[in-house]
Amino acid sequence: MLDLGCGPGSLAVRVLDRILAATVVAVDADPLLLGLARAAHRDRAGLRLVEADLGRPGWGADLALRETVGAAVSTTALHWLPEPQLRVAYGELAGLLRPGGILLNGDDLSVADFAPGLAELERHLQHWAAGPRGESLDDWRAWWDGVTEDPALAELVARCGDGPAAAHRDAESAQLSAHERALRAAGFAEVGTLWQHGGNRLVCAITGARVV
Repeated sequence: MLDLGCGPGSLAVRVLDRILAATVVAVDADPLLLGLARAAHRDRAGLRLVEADLGRPGWGADLALRETVGAAVSTTALHWLPEPQLRVAYGELAGLLRPGGILLNGDDLSVADFAPGLAELERHLQHWAAGPRGESLDDWRAWWDGVTEDPALAELVARCGDGPAAAHRDAESAQLSAHERALRAAGFAEVGTLWQHGGNRLVCAITGARVV
């Protein structure tokens, strides 16, 4: 299994907790986030961490896989890729998955470009569901600002320059339609939403033969 944009490894280790026989190759381009993952999970059986840029053609070769992959997962990561790079990421992934392999991507994706009324209702639903607790949660940029102030992480922060928050500003693929277009262009046979709460969606794509 692949974990795309794995960050500090939170999703990867949860997968390993649930699927004991799994092997997870966790991929990210950010040396700081991978540094946190290695510090927290360096001895975790079944986990391999790889630094690779998902928006660069040929990133699949960096993984040094010995066989095709059954599944790929991601959460709140792939929307950071601009649509041209998103197409590269999904195109490369399609070549790594075996027939019937699946991608499960959990992310906040909007339908405002083709269903603005629904998008507005989703925003109201999320605000209502979060309540006062949701108002205090850090977003990615606030989290990154906090990390840069930690002296213990200074060396890794220096490797990141201005950091992902600056590098991706105003370049996100935050529309559901962008992901659907990129997945279909990559040759995935089926694309759809398996689960949704407001704008938070679990998008599934199946390549090749249908899973039964």
